Amino acid sequence: MPEENPNASASSHSSLAPAIATESGAARAATGRLSRKYPDGFRADAAYRASLPDPQNSPQSIVMGARRKIQHVGISGFRLPIRYRTRDNGVQELETSVTGTVSLDAAKKGINMSRIMRTFYRYAAQTFSFEVIERALDDYKTDLDSLDARIQMRFSFPMRVKSLRSGLEGFQYYDIALELFEQSGTRQRIMHLDYVYSSTCPCSLELSEHARLARSQFATPHSQRSVARISVELADGTGCLWFEDLVDACRIAVPTETQVMVKREDEQAFAELNAANPVFVEDAARLFCQQLEGDSRIGDFRVIAIHRESLHSHDAVSVLSEGRTFSVRSLDPLLFDSL
Repeated sequence: MPEENPNASASSHSSLAPAIATESGAARAATGRLSRKYPDGFRADAAYRASLPDPQNSPQSIVMGARRKIQHVGISGFRLPIRYRTRDNGVQELETSVTGTVSLDAAKKGINMSRIMRTFYRYAAQTFSFEVIERALDDYKTDLDSLDARIQMRFSFPMRVKSLRSGLEGFQYYDIALELFEQSGTRQRIMHLDYVYSSTCPCSLELSEHARLARSQFATPHSQRSVARISVELADGTGCLWFEDLVDACRIAVPTETQVMVKREDEQAFAELNAANPVFVEDAARLFCQQLEGDSRIGDFRVIAIHRESLHSHDAVSVLSEGRTFSVRSLDPLLFDSL
């Protein structure tokens, strides 16, 4: 190990924050007297807890950088099992990844992030609905003394799906996110769903048929796994939009959903289903839109579709939005990579 520079004392440590410099000096002075054994028997009483430093919220806390409001600050990716209601009056308990954020006023240095988790855990044993999420949002707005807040819950929702012809069944998993946010006193409830389907290129299908008819040449149209991320704002006072309802709407719009259990007759049926429903990425966006705009339970919405081309070395993408909720000029650079 390199030797400590004897000249790097006061001058080099002066650039450190005072608290850090003081602590470092105290630690050096106490070397050899510190216990290296974890104190299993130690218990923190009220007086000891009151003595603990809190640099995030103490009166001496200094806001670093610009004194500006932060729109979102909190935690992301804490997981716990949550129970959800299903359309058939059942309950599914699913591992859920939660993101919880609040706004932070310009004069405040930070928040106590663990309070978000503690607040959420108070509701963890309940069967979740947007009403429960709203109560959790109310609580952690109060606990953290914030005006705006957001909760997002992500999970994979299983639905039993039948094969096309063989009669086999298997579970299809749908990535779903529920989002509740309040901004300037207005609340919105959002549901996101990723729907995975096969897209056969209409142009390639016609070219393949042309080769067969004009030259007796066998040819195969190209198709690819594709994903649509459906995001919908739930309208107030119009009844429940179940997870299964949104999946059904997607299946009506684009019926070539990828399969779970497949035998030979199912694979043949899937080829026939794709040939009967060729679709460009533009078509897919408009077909999904047609289903969404006809549902009174849905307000604003957005469709993001990606066809991961098997012909090209690039993908085909489309974005269609209705209303102000999802209307943005700038797109996340990794938006399509997230599908």
